[in-house]
Amino acid sequence: PVPQCTAAGGAAGASWYLALLGLAEHFRTSSPPKVRLCVHCLQAVLPRKPPARMEARTHLQLGSVLYHHTRNGDQARGHLEKAWLISQQIPQFEDVKFEAASLLSELYCQENSVDTAKPLLRKAIQISQQTPYWHCRLLFQLAQLHTLEKDLVSACDLLGVGAEYARVVGSEYTRALFLLSKGMLLLMERKLQEVHPLLTLCGQIVENWQGNPIQKESLRVFFLVLQVTHYLDAGQVKSVKPCLKQLQQCIQTISTLHDDEILPSNPADLFHWLPKEHMCVLVYLVTVMHSMQAGYLEKAQKYTDKALMQLEKLKMLDCSPILSSFQVILLEHIIMCRLVTGHKATALQEISQVCQLCQQSPRLFSNHAAQLHTLLGLYCISVNCMDNAEAQFTTALRLTTHQELWAFIVTNLASVYIREGNRHQEVSSVQGNLECVCGISAWLCEKC
Repeated sequence: PVPQCTAAGGAAGASWYLALLGLAEHFRTSSPPKVRLCVHCLQAVLPRKPPARMEARTHLQLGSVLYHHTRNGDQARGHLEKAWLISQQIPQFEDVKFEAASLLSELYCQENSVDTAKPLLRKAIQISQQTPYWHCRLLFQLAQLHTLEKDLVSACDLLGVGAEYARVVGSEYTRALFLLSKGMLLLMERKLQEVHPLLTLCGQIVENWQGNPIQKESLRVFFLVLQVTHYLDAGQVKSVKPCLKQLQQCIQTISTLHDDEILPSNPADLFHWLPKEHMCVLVYLVTVMHSMQAGYLEKAQKYTDKALMQLEKLKMLDCSPILSSFQVILLEHIIMCRLVTGHKATALQEISQVCQLCQQSPRLFSNHAAQLHTLLGLYCISVNCMDNAEAQFTTALRLTTHQELWAFIVTNLASVYIREGNRHQEVSSVQGNLECVCGISAWLCEKC
């Protein structure tokens, strides 16, 4: 039972509140965290009818603990909704207000209530224009939500709004982050004509910006990763080498820098793209991509092994979803390498590993299902199981809308039918007439 008191305000009120808050934090930071006791301490605040600020903050803390440390989504949502509702009535209470909105929208997305999350974020963005950090953060969050829904046009628009806002509030660093993020989405959309001028502008901003060395180098890494990807997408393998060399030098520079944790003077600069350990894995990944395209298979295997070893170490301490994405993409590349070099059994083991990773995340499976079936089809070809290869490629075609992957699958499916002697079936199975393969061949010739 909660001991009663005569007043919630004044020094006495502050003392019991701080005591309960201190206990809650002690239990939360224990090893392992004592979540139940932490929640009990925070819940003990509410029956005392505290002032609105205490009440809103307590609901936010309860919602955050329940969201991050338990599976009790209903209670977490209830507390976060109350924190958002109460904090909107309190002037000068931005941190609680916008953190509640941010966490609540994350929870809605986790519950597949995306249509509820969007208007919440839009309202928070609308009322946060006088709070640069939260305005930028919420713009990033809504842009990410649109990206996950594959609405890249809306996401690009929001990132453009963010870049202009960052320019107005004098944050060239965050302006560069918004523009580089937009460039990444334009690359995903294959809008290469728009990417080139945007990357040119980003390069100028990155070089001219003077600030925290780690932030500057991380911007440079982001920029160079996009440059390398841009060249690889365009098939310009030889043009990649100077950028790739700069990228490798940048990551070496970052690894020698110590983060002194000096906070920027501009609150809009309180962002960081990726932890430097994640950047290191990403550089390995783009190096593997280049090595595969250039035909340096031994080099691809060497950097894949290094990256996977680094990932295993990171995943012991960090459960960030991006690490699993990196791991799946690396494995997809090395599986193709194994098949080319004749290591079929190893390739099959690694395909099984990709399946296990994808089973842990519905989103990861959705994004990589077509690639998985394609890899299985390639394995089936390598062991001369043409019926199974056909089934895998046909399934992969149903699962992808990506133009280049579709072309790759169709080409391999055509080779299966040719090897079986069923040239007419080849075309009818894919599109119904011979024009399909002719169109793919013309497209491939144009790309080459």
